[in-house]
Amino acid sequence: MNNILKSTWTLLPAIIAGGCSGGQDSPEPTPPPNPPAQEKLEIKISPSVNGSRATDYGFETGDCIGLYVVNYSGGNPGTLSTSGNHVSNMRFRYNGTWTPDSQVTWIDNGTHADFYVYYPYSSVKSVNAYEFAINKDQSTESAYKASDLMTGKTINVAPTESAIEIPVSHTMSRASIYLVPGNGFTAGSLSKSDVSVRINGVKCNATVNLATGDVTPVGESATLTPLFTDNCYKALIVPQTVEECDLITVIVDGREYKLQKGFTFERGKNHKFTITLSKTSAGVNVNITPWDEDDADNGGTAE
Repeated sequence: MNNILKSTWTLLPAIIAGGCSGGQDSPEPTPPPNPPAQEKLEIKISPSVNGSRATDYGFETGDCIGLYVVNYSGGNPGTLSTSGNHVSNMRFRYNGTWTPDSQVTWIDNGTHADFYVYYPYSSVKSVNAYEFAINKDQSTESAYKASDLMTGKTINVAPTESAIEIPVSHTMSRASIYLVPGNGFTAGSLSKSDVSVRINGVKCNATVNLATGDVTPVGESATLTPLFTDNCYKALIVPQTVEECDLITVIVDGREYKLQKGFTFERGKNHKFTITLSKTSAGVNVNITPWDEDDADNGGTAE
């Protein structure tokens, strides 16, 4: 009897264990599901012009800009390169809002980035020395507009669903020439005359650093023909210093009036030239003031 009890007590743990498992192995626990991948945010931009554009009305439908996006690494900004950036020269077209040729997204939802834009869109061989040329003949509105290069940037931007505001500004200079009657002229006679204007001795080619907007004039000097609009002759000019020469020539009914002057055309500034035409003095009286008024009289006399 004692041997039977001993056997029973020996087998009891095994019987209990077998009853708990139902005679089968326990199933492996199911791992928790992986969290869904975070969707990358679309890059949206909203460039705005500091001051008036060449057209004086801001961006127009069909205008195109190029966008570069440079990511930060370890909290440090990257360097804008011609290629290999997170976004390199993606074309955006304006139609009330800015739409890219193809959708671009942030690299993730945490990495900051610098944004660079330029207008008008083109192929870019070098972001450090982008080759740009103003038109020598700007007498048509399309040729004048095409000479208005603008650049802009917004730095250290965190990923966002909102459009990135990027201020852009003019990299060219502008001359605005107004003709007023002096001795021997009246407003009526001047309006009926055959009048043309030339700007002489200016370089029309430049290299531009798209990261900084700095402009370097290159090439030979040439003569510009401005656009006549709203009783004003306007021309976009590569920023530069012009040595003394016949800077502006006004031709009235075949007679030339020349302004001999050296002048510095400054980046982003509109330089106003008010020219008084006088038959008796055979000269042109000129008052020049920059867009940002400096209260200086930069006038001169052309003979």
